[in-house]
Amino acid sequence: MRAAVVRVDGTHVRRVAKELMRKPNTWTQFAGWSPNGRQAIIGCGWESLENGAWEEEHKTFRFNAEGWLYDTLLLDLVSGKTTNVTSIERASFYNTGVFFWPNDPKRLGFQALINGDSHPFSMDLDGRNKKDLTAESKEFAYGFNASPDGRQIAYHKSYQIFIADADGSKAQHIETRQPFNFGPQWSPDGEWLLFLAGEHYNCHPYIVRRDGTELRKVADRQGHRGEITIFDVADFHGGSSDTPLWSPDGKWIYYTAKMGESVELMRVSISGKIESLTQTAKGRLNYHPKFSPEGQWVVFGSNRTGTRQLYVMPADGGTPRVITHLKPGWGAMWPHWQPKFIA
Repeated sequence: MRAAVVRVDGTHVRRVAKELMRKPNTWTQFAGWSPNGRQAIIGCGWESLENGAWEEEHKTFRFNAEGWLYDTLLLDLVSGKTTNVTSIERASFYNTGVFFWPNDPKRLGFQALINGDSHPFSMDLDGRNKKDLTAESKEFAYGFNASPDGRQIAYHKSYQIFIADADGSKAQHIETRQPFNFGPQWSPDGEWLLFLAGEHYNCHPYIVRRDGTELRKVADRQGHRGEITIFDVADFHGGSSDTPLWSPDGKWIYYTAKMGESVELMRVSISGKIESLTQTAKGRLNYHPKFSPEGQWVVFGSNRTGTRQLYVMPADGGTPRVITHLKPGWGAMWPHWQPKFIA
């Protein structure tokens, strides 16, 4: 995989952070932006040849510190300089999910694997002063992010949803009576939490107030497993979760669901009104929607031509416009809009 940027009209495609690819068996992944649009968040992974060969021989996934390394870096788009913030005062060999802390320009959040369990961390903008926010936990915590005001965090731990204060204290379990809950996302006003809940591979969008009240299911994915395979060949690493998201005005929840024999991009209002935004052929797939900063456009992935490409269309629906032109066997994943650039 290679991290790349492209204009919204599909022009000026270029790979970024090329120096990270010099080491054999290394890949890069685009993972987000700084609030001012100047820095890109880039994931960089490596797997040893020996571990890859073992996986091919045994047809299964093997994950350990000897065979893997994953860090997340900040890339300055103007100077081209990269800073590996997760390697500074390193907490783990596997560090993902870096984000800029809302309402605190000097703070970052991320997730690190500690003794086989994932933990949410905070750190300074330069990568120092890393703090484990679930230090006493012996469970796998993931899907970590902070509320818009920066005062609370949310994550799923052992596939149960938790809301806590920004320092990790006062963690509250959101009881859904469902065995599988993940991917919490704060509403733009910070009053609601959106997540998926249900059985494994049969989960649906739910919302709950930040105080844990008014829990309710808002839509059904109609049999969509919610797993997007990254490659067209078996790689033993599973897929990428297709999680729902809020519209920037907080009026809609966008998600994907099975309609007939295709997986379409849908939206549901807080009051329960459901609309289908795409109509694709039998067996086709739409996935991973993301909003433009102003909320007028949505970018998403689709294999409607047989190859996973990225498309842009009006947020209310319309004719999608392809912006990537990859060859068969390749695929475009995980789009992220650049915020308005502030020099």
